Amino acid sequence: MNRISNLTLNNGITMPCLGLGVLDRANRASTAAAVEAAIADGYRLIDTAASYLNEREVGEGLARSGVARADLFVTTKVWMSDYGEEKTLHAYEASLGRLGLDYIDLYLLHWPVPLDFEATIAAYKVLEKLLAEGRVRAIGVSNFSAAHLENLMAQTEIVPAVNQVELNPSFQQKDLRAAHRKLGIVTQAWSPIGGGFRRSADQGSDPIADPVIAGLAQKHGRTAAQIILRWHIQNGVSVVPKSFNPKRIVENRNVFDFELPADDMAAINALDKGLRTGPDPETTTAAAFDIAIED
Repeated sequence: MNRISNLTLNNGITMPCLGLGVLDRANRASTAAAVEAAIADGYRLIDTAASYLNEREVGEGLARSGVARADLFVTTKVWMSDYGEEKTLHAYEASLGRLGLDYIDLYLLHWPVPLDFEATIAAYKVLEKLLAEGRVRAIGVSNFSAAHLENLMAQTEIVPAVNQVELNPSFQQKDLRAAHRKLGIVTQAWSPIGGGFRRSADQGSDPIADPVIAGLAQKHGRTAAQIILRWHIQNGVSVVPKSFNPKRIVENRNVFDFELPADDMAAINALDKGLRTGPDPETTTAAAFDIAIED
C-alpha cells in the first residue's frame, strides 16, 4: 500500500494531503460504509460538513473503522446560517455530538458571506476561541477569495490554516493559490477531478474527458482521475475527492508511487479555462441553498 503523504499546516500540525470527501446528500445511507472502506484502505482524512447532513453517518463509519481517534483527521464545516457568536458555538457542539467526537481536527467556515461579513468575522472569532481552548486542532475557511482572506485577517488574529476551494485543471485558481503560498495557507481542492462539469451543460470542459489528460493516463498506465490527483499533489494542493464506490476510493489513493515530469505538469497547467461550476462566493447566501441543518 502506498502511504498517503502529509502536509504541515501553519500551526505545526500535520494533515494528510489526500482524504475522502462525502458530499452526497442523496446517498446518506452509504456514507458510513464509504468512510469505513476508505479508512480500511489507508485514508486518515475524512472531510464532511454540517450542510452535508451526514455527520452522524460519518461518525458511525469512524467508530466502525476500529482505528484510534488520534490517527484520524476529521474536518467539518459550520454553515452560513449558523454564523455569529452564539450560533457558531452551538453549531460546533452540534457537529461534535453528531460525529460522536470530543474534538475536531480542522474546523472551517463553509462560505464567506460578503453581504454580512460581520457575521462571518464573528463566526471566525469563535473558531479562534475553540482553537485556543484545544477543542479544535486547526481552523480555516472554505471558498474564500483573496479579498475575503484579506478582509478576514484584518479583523482577526489567526491566519487560516486551510482554504478549501473549487479547483481542478479547468479551474486552477492560480492567483488565489499564489496568495495562499504567500500567507502560509494550505490550498485544499474540493471537486478536484472536476465532477461539477459532468453534472453541467458544459461537459466539454470536463478534465476527465480532456484528450491531454487521457494521453497522459495512457502514457503512465493510470486513470485520468489519478493523473489529475497527482497533478494537484505535485502542486502542493490537498485533495478530498468524493466517492462512495470502493473501487474508486482505492484508485484515488493510489497516486503516491509515480510522478509527473515537468512537461506533463506544464501540459495540464495549460488546460486552465477559468470555469467555475460551483456557486460564486461573491454572491452566495444561506438562503440560496435552502438547507435545513440538523440540530
